[in-house]
Amino acid sequence: MPLPHVLLTNPIDPAVSAELARHAEVRIASALDAETLRREVRDADYLVVRAPLPEDIFEYAPRMRAAVRHGAGLDMIPLAQASRHGVAVANVPGVNALTVAEYAVGQMLNLARHLPRIDHTLRAQGWGAARQLSDGATDLGGKTLAVVGMGSIGHALARICAAGFGMRVLGVRRTPAQDTELVRYVSLQQALPEADYVVLACPLTEQTRGLIGAAEFAQLKPGARLVNVARGPVVDEPALTEALRSGRLAGAALDVFATQPLPADSPLRALPNVLLSPHLAGMTRESTRRMGEGVLAQLRAMFRGALPEHLCNPQARDAILARWAATIQP
Repeated sequence: MPLPHVLLTNPIDPAVSAELARHAEVRIASALDAETLRREVRDADYLVVRAPLPEDIFEYAPRMRAAVRHGAGLDMIPLAQASRHGVAVANVPGVNALTVAEYAVGQMLNLARHLPRIDHTLRAQGWGAARQLSDGATDLGGKTLAVVGMGSIGHALARICAAGFGMRVLGVRRTPAQDTELVRYVSLQQALPEADYVVLACPLTEQTRGLIGAAEFAQLKPGARLVNVARGPVVDEPALTEALRSGRLAGAALDVFATQPLPADSPLRALPNVLLSPHLAGMTRESTRRMGEGVLAQLRAMFRGALPEHLCNPQARDAILARWAATIQP
């Protein structure tokens, strides 16, 4: 009996890939440009997504039953188009929340203690010059952290910072919530003037696009620092650049950007008070394995004809089931 065809936009954990190959014919896309993806998706029954898809991808995928996000964020998948075509979309929520929270804490420490700069100075200028940089270092303990987006990542970050460092944590979320022992819930406008650190951990939606701009930076206290592990467009990048140049914002750690990869001429590259990383906050050996295992569980359920546990477009259930009924399952 023929096996279902699964196309991976990028490799996944080797052990998970080997297990998947026991249940499906697995291929990895030869390139990630739109033309290649449109061509190679034609004979795929399932798509595992670790890279942005073209908006019209499902028009070129007559056999496609589902697209499964290797992670939680859905901005890489044209969800409305998937629903219109009756393609199920699933994700793997929460499995890398602690990994992202650990990254955010690490970057907060780097910003507070100037550790990357100290390392560079020690190598280039010597012991004494590097030690002088400690004069401007600060503790995390006793500082106020504003977490924008209190999902799995936000809650993990709040636990680490409140219980581990003794930080005061302000939580910002779309809907009201009761304060807890660790978090006081406030509005964004209430949080910004009080925050020493702002960590963005919210999804990208029409409501959060451009959420942090010039007006929000103006509300921050001098010396505040920003960490973005959400999505680049949550921040107005020109306003961010100006806030960093002017010193209104003392520093930032950015894992995501308005345009990815980060353009070579981006002014952010030239700013000494910015720490840059290429959208890897959620990526470790352990989290990659967990995400792969989550993807495999979703796929195996669908191989058996069941809807995935983490179906992200349930409003399209009837269209999905109709497409599945009309699509031959290998």
